[in-house]
Amino acid sequence: MARPRKFDEGRAVDAAMDAFWSAGYEATSTQDLCEATGLGRSSIYNTFKSKHDLFERSLARYMEHRNGELFALLEGELPARQKIRTVLQRVIDHEFARDADGRGCLVVNAGVELSAHDPSVAASLERDYGLRLEAIRAVIESGQRDGDITRDKDARTLAHLVIASVGGLRVSARAGAGRAALEGVVEAVLSAF
Repeated sequence: MARPRKFDEGRAVDAAMDAFWSAGYEATSTQDLCEATGLGRSSIYNTFKSKHDLFERSLARYMEHRNGELFALLEGELPARQKIRTVLQRVIDHEFARDADGRGCLVVNAGVELSAHDPSVAASLERDYGLRLEAIRAVIESGQRDGDITRDKDARTLAHLVIASVGGLRVSARAGAGRAALEGVVEAVLSAF
């Protein structure tokens, strides 16, 4: 008879997410996961099947949380252009916060590290991208109807621009671009709107 689990699976996924987010998938060992979660190897493998499965669950948890924040902003009362500005400014504020830890974004990190050789992670990232793309596109189309955003550009293309800019801002901040430079990038992006 199997013993009942004596740990909170959600907490374990959160702890593993932090470990993967800090070091990346490849550099995070099973021992690192044991230390982060407080679980033994057998508990990790009995519950999550593999390091890869635990990573995918951690990535899904991260996407759910971040998309929740994004969608709340996009569904809010701000005018469309201000919503887009806020999306971009939040990236800069996060990267330059006093307590910034240099981890960047787990989605961007996973895309860079894994998407080229891990079809399962690549598919998750593609689904996530599609969700964000459609939410941003809807906001842009709304802004175009309201006259807040120019109508002479394709809303879907502008949504791709926003997502590419978010990733680019994150990577540029980690590569040493300063706040002023990145805020200039935001202004340049918004000029397309």
